[in-house]
Amino acid sequence: MASLAAKKQKAFRLPGFKLSFGFTIFYVSLLILLPLSMILLHSLQLTWGEFWTIISDPRAVASYKLTIGASLVAALINVVFGTIIAWVLVRYTFPLKSLMDGLVDLPFALPTAVAGIALTALYAPNGWIGQFFDFKIAFTPLGIMIALTFIGLPFVVRTVQPVLESFRIEEEEASASLGANRMQTIRHVIFPTLIPAILTGFTLAFARALGEYGSVVFIAGNMPMKTEITPLFIMTKLEQYDYVGATAIASVMLIGSFFFLLTMNIIQWLIQRKYTKRVGA
Repeated sequence: MASLAAKKQKAFRLPGFKLSFGFTIFYVSLLILLPLSMILLHSLQLTWGEFWTIISDPRAVASYKLTIGASLVAALINVVFGTIIAWVLVRYTFPLKSLMDGLVDLPFALPTAVAGIALTALYAPNGWIGQFFDFKIAFTPLGIMIALTFIGLPFVVRTVQPVLESFRIEEEEASASLGANRMQTIRHVIFPTLIPAILTGFTLAFARALGEYGSVVFIAGNMPMKTEITPLFIMTKLEQYDYVGATAIASVMLIGSFFFLLTMNIIQWLIQRKYTKRVGA
């Protein structure tokens, strides 16, 4: 049995695996690892004291808090409403469904600067939407959160949607035949299957929001200590030819993003392992 399983596993390998694997390592190293390593190498030009002074500057800390906080809130909002949108697109038939499905991908195709200008025009104090509120939306952290929600929505929808499409209706029918009501079926049958996809969508939306610049720079107002995001702070450093300072701030975001992605991957693996054991039992 073991030899048969090994033969089956070997049969699924692509022809020329060594060449393909070598090309993959080269391509990933050239496009991802090499540029990212330059950030860390530039940061090594600083002593630990200089590095800590730059990254712990009150203006930098304020940008960290705003960027991480707004990204987290936007990702959580997208988890809720992105999952609902994916559910509607998969489970219901209605007029212009294909159009709505296509609109979900619009933030992918739309240039981020165009999205930022459009959102600013909508939510500015004299904008089409902003004029109806007694408080400011644009040029505040709320405006930043709206922009990050806009660009992160497709990540959740497009990760949850395929899982829902592949979900077998027979499992829901079996649950109903055993006496479970609709909410019990969703909670105990459907939702556990969706958790890995939801976590993936949350991770992608959060990571995308951390590095977003174009759609935020117009609606943020860019006031230091108030509405200045970390990517904008890095750009300000670059405009001042402070390349070492910019790479020091960027390295903080790089290391933080790496550990966040690693943590989420471990959580997804643990959940998937637990679900697989439960199904196998």
